[in-house]
Amino acid sequence: MHRELITFEVADQLFGIDIMAIREIRAWSPTARLPRVPAYVAGVVNLRGTVLPVVDLAARLGWEATEATPRHAIIVTQYAGQARGLIVDSVSDIVTIAADTLQPPPPMSQDGVVPFLEGLSAIEDRMVMVLNLQALNADAEELAHAA
Repeated sequence: MHRELITFEVADQLFGIDIMAIREIRAWSPTARLPRVPAYVAGVVNLRGTVLPVVDLAARLGWEATEATPRHAIIVTQYAGQARGLIVDSVSDIVTIAADTLQPPPPMSQDGVVPFLEGLSAIEDRMVMVLNLQALNADAEELAHAA
């Protein structure tokens, strides 16, 4: 069995999300900040009349917050009926991996990224960290009230 992933970069690291969870990829647009939301929430944008919460993926993973510029992109994901935007540095490619090549992250890693990973896969000469949208969206109820 094979899986197709959209790959993208955040803080010079290569990540992937299952293509079936991607609704669209948008050019960067400024967000409207919201009060009383987690620090990793960049704000909201208007997505054709719908309020779309936008998460700074670097900050969500425990890294330094993104200083977004027009060179950044927003990947709009759909998970469990909820749309959410993820700020990424750049979108790379669509890749196909064999499902059995997905390996769990090393247990010795103390990086804050590990709880958000479904697994790792080698593609050409790079390692792709495949994100677990269920873990990333664990705060869905809190953001739904904000939006």
